[in-house]
Amino acid sequence: MTFTAHINVMPLKELLDPQGKAVMSGLKNLGITQINDVRIGKHITLQIEAATKEEAQSLAENACQKLLANQVMESFEVTIQ
Repeated sequence: MTFTAHINVMPLKELLDPQGKAVMSGLKNLGITQINDVRIGKHITLQIEAATKEEAQSLAENACQKLLANQVMESFEVTIQ
């Protein structure tokens, strides 16, 4: 069975996000002042062949831990469809 894993990787909240700060500054320069914070991460989609949803979840999390996310600086969230 084929599952789709949607993975969101974000910088840890404790760390500075230079991209987010640059976008925040740009928004303020454009007069968009209602936004209080910007964090920029990445979205990854994987097509996974697995017998069960749980196996697909495990495979996606393993891929994140080993390659897709730097756990020293980033957190990740996996959703299987």
